[in-house]
Amino acid sequence: MERICLVFLALVPACIRGQGVYAPAQAQIIHAGQACVVKEDNISERVYTIREGDTLVLQCLVTGHPRPQVRWTKTAGSASDKFQETSVFNETLRIEKIQRLQGGRYYCKAENGVGVPAIKSIRVDVQYLDEPVLTIHQTISDVRGSFYQEKTVFLRCTVNSNPPARFIWKRGAETLSHSQDNGVDIYEPLYTQGETKVLKLKNLRPQDYASYTCQVSVRNVCGIPDKSIAFQLTNTTAPPTLKLSVNETLVVNPGDNITIQCSLTGGDPLPEVVWSHSPSPMPQNSLVQGGNLTIWRIHVEDSGYYNCTAINNVGNPAKKTVNLLVRSMKNVTFQITPDVIKESESIQLGQDLKLSCHVDAVPQEKVFYFWYKNGKPARMSDRLLITRNDPELPPVTSSMEIIDLRFSDYGTYLCVASFQGAPIPDLSVEVNISSETVPPTISVPKGQSTITVREGSRAELQCEVRGKPKPPIIWSRVDKEAPMPSGTMTEETYDGKLRLESVSREMSGTYKCQTARYNGFNIRPREAMVQLNIQFPPVVEPTFQDIRQGLGRSVTLRCTMLKGSPMKVATAVWRFNGNLLTLPPAEQQDYSELKVDSVIRDTSGSYECSISNDVGVSTCLFQVSAKAYNPEFYYDTPNPTLSQKQSKNYSYILQWTQKEPDAVDPILRYRLEVRPVYQFANGKLHLYSQASGQLSQRNTIQTFIPVQKMEKGLLLEHVLPNLKVPQSYEVRLTPITSFGAGDMASRIIQYLEPINSPSPADNTCHFEDEKICGFMQDRMDNFDWTRQNAQTQNPKRTVNTGPPTDISGTKEGYYMFIEASRPRVEGDKARLISPLYNITAKYYCVSFYYHMYGKHIGSLNLLVRVKNKRAIDTQVWSLSGNRGNKWQQVHVPINPPGPFQIIFEGVRGTNYEGDIAIDDVTLKKGDCPRKPIGPNKAVALPGNGVPTLHRSSLCGPLTFFLYVLLR
Repeated sequence: MERICLVFLALVPACIRGQGVYAPAQAQIIHAGQACVVKEDNISERVYTIREGDTLVLQCLVTGHPRPQVRWTKTAGSASDKFQETSVFNETLRIEKIQRLQGGRYYCKAENGVGVPAIKSIRVDVQYLDEPVLTIHQTISDVRGSFYQEKTVFLRCTVNSNPPARFIWKRGAETLSHSQDNGVDIYEPLYTQGETKVLKLKNLRPQDYASYTCQVSVRNVCGIPDKSIAFQLTNTTAPPTLKLSVNETLVVNPGDNITIQCSLTGGDPLPEVVWSHSPSPMPQNSLVQGGNLTIWRIHVEDSGYYNCTAINNVGNPAKKTVNLLVRSMKNVTFQITPDVIKESESIQLGQDLKLSCHVDAVPQEKVFYFWYKNGKPARMSDRLLITRNDPELPPVTSSMEIIDLRFSDYGTYLCVASFQGAPIPDLSVEVNISSETVPPTISVPKGQSTITVREGSRAELQCEVRGKPKPPIIWSRVDKEAPMPSGTMTEETYDGKLRLESVSREMSGTYKCQTARYNGFNIRPREAMVQLNIQFPPVVEPTFQDIRQGLGRSVTLRCTMLKGSPMKVATAVWRFNGNLLTLPPAEQQDYSELKVDSVIRDTSGSYECSISNDVGVSTCLFQVSAKAYNPEFYYDTPNPTLSQKQSKNYSYILQWTQKEPDAVDPILRYRLEVRPVYQFANGKLHLYSQASGQLSQRNTIQTFIPVQKMEKGLLLEHVLPNLKVPQSYEVRLTPITSFGAGDMASRIIQYLEPINSPSPADNTCHFEDEKICGFMQDRMDNFDWTRQNAQTQNPKRTVNTGPPTDISGTKEGYYMFIEASRPRVEGDKARLISPLYNITAKYYCVSFYYHMYGKHIGSLNLLVRVKNKRAIDTQVWSLSGNRGNKWQQVHVPINPPGPFQIIFEGVRGTNYEGDIAIDDVTLKKGDCPRKPIGPNKAVALPGNGVPTLHRSSLCGPLTFFLYVLLR
């Protein structure tokens, strides 16, 4: 198909190139954070290694049209396939201060509705090394003789790390090895997975009493330093022992002040004594001083187990526990149990009767019960039996059993629960036994079996209980295994009424009320049911629908009621642009329809259908028009940015397709609006306001792009020239049909430097993009390179050093430099590392501009890092001293034998006038311009003025031929 290229602002047809550009999503994960290394393991799995506490940055690069949406998820860890509940919907995943539990497999899922989603993954391996823990254990043999000579000591060193740590044992300054003499053995216990090493000192000798050090190392992975712990072993080394000043169970009264002494009786070195409380933290009204625990004005909530633990890492920790009980009583209840043998449920003369009494107390077993009849103490007899622990009831429940009930046994019985001799108030409960004492019945009042209320209002469910005494009522849900609104499975009321505030539709259902078996008869519960119906407004579909049609076509709008209570449409009211529409009456259904006979300008707009079920109103909203849908920008254009740094301008290839072009009338043209997103003024970056109409009119360039042909999937193209480096621009694109303007689409286009690919091409990095072409700061150096231009540099910067602008001479152009001012000191290094390049040629040429101006200039070095079994850095070029206030270019040939990176190393000189800068870095295949080093082109060392060739530049495992061209 013929290609017609559009020129910016030129009114010529848009380029139509190819069909079917809709493509499924594809994804690739790259890293941009503080990774130690990204490698492929033995099963071709990508592994991202990072140090705990560093920042994880993973970017999911996607292609596909329309633009795919990205979602990040992760598995819970290496041992689980369960996904975490949260997801990140962004192309970049960033985790600050990553922790070890955040390691695992991360998935990037990209989907755009075309084909199947693309899923890529990478395993994040978080590296860490904790402080080691050293414990000492000892055994004594049965051999007679000197006690210390027959003692065997085990020094156990344990550490948590990833990767597994390497252990080094030292006695004083001497490094110990396995079986270096008959008295030393080093081994790894079973089931420790390399995290524990034991140093065994057999048949302890006098020379074994010394200082021992356990040093752990992860071989400097991710720059993690080694750690160590030391212990002085003597002939008095012993595990801790303790004694308490109180018994293991301590009962106190509320309000008391108590002190518990936990004393050390042994241990060398001196153990550390720690108090803890379970199941809750230590109370706020407590104080620990040494081994003494004091609690002032103790509360019931302070009850629990208090643990005194002594630790000196010798043997096992010594531990003593005190069960502290604070006396309390609450919830006194009674039960009336008719004759169980005769299976009676009522009180009858001549049958047995049992009255029971229980109180919840601490300590439970210290409660005493006293029974009274008509105000006088009840005395045991052949017919009156009193037990303190009824085996048929909860522990420490007192029962009074009346054998062969007689009329004279009628009366008022009182049960009193007491802590004798303690200042705790007694609790009592009264039971009346007479001919009027009858078991309960329960029923629902007339007209109350079904309760109907509106959502959000108050509901009251009621059950009536008759009988004497009246027991509490227990409410629960019947048709749903769900808790009550209070959050508990049951709810107790004493008046038979269940009160529910602000009810919701989820509370609808059947509720059961039943009599409790306490504070009344201990018989089968009586039950009744109450139905609760919650009325709520209708739920309709669609809540919003965007309908597009060509001019003159008809459309039918339907608003459907999905659910509601009651489930019927009482009224349906239609409005157009807020004005009421008159419709003929229709049969009562679960939907309402409106037909628009012809979509024209006068019938285009907002249609609203309000459906009511006499409880509430819900609305369907329809937007009807003949407007065209929005364009869909194409983000996969290869190399859309074309630039020349010397001119500080660039061009951008803008491509797009039209969403559903056949839904409306043909698209005639596009309105294109372009405006800069930011500008530089007075050395500061100013954002253009999206809401500033005046600013938009003044800075926006508008043009129209005619369209000759339009089909779904056709790719349209327009070239935007003369854009200013490094500004970004907002582009707005609006389709126009015979109906008028359609939906606008907008995007930001940015000037992007070419990011060096794994296979080097002839790319030049101008550092105009914040991504600086994939270069990274070295985490192991002293300070960082800085990206700046003439407008962002510090106005208080040191004079007489550093470049005024970049190589292009414009204020907007960026470069990389090192700042020699404080806190930098002589010899500090800043290293800038390129991406990793694969070998695709034998020779390469590194070209760049440098600026070395100032009387304290240090050195600028170029190194090549070759990736093999380990990284090898070789210096291939170096320059030192003041080179004048100008940019100069150098070409350095290299022939690396394997995958490589280039490193720019700036070294701070003797003082602060020593800023060094670089710009326009190019890596290309082939030889450099062949101009050998002349006497006036050699590297000059500072201070002597004698031209010197750096021999170190030519040394190393690589062979390099160095030709330097200064110009």
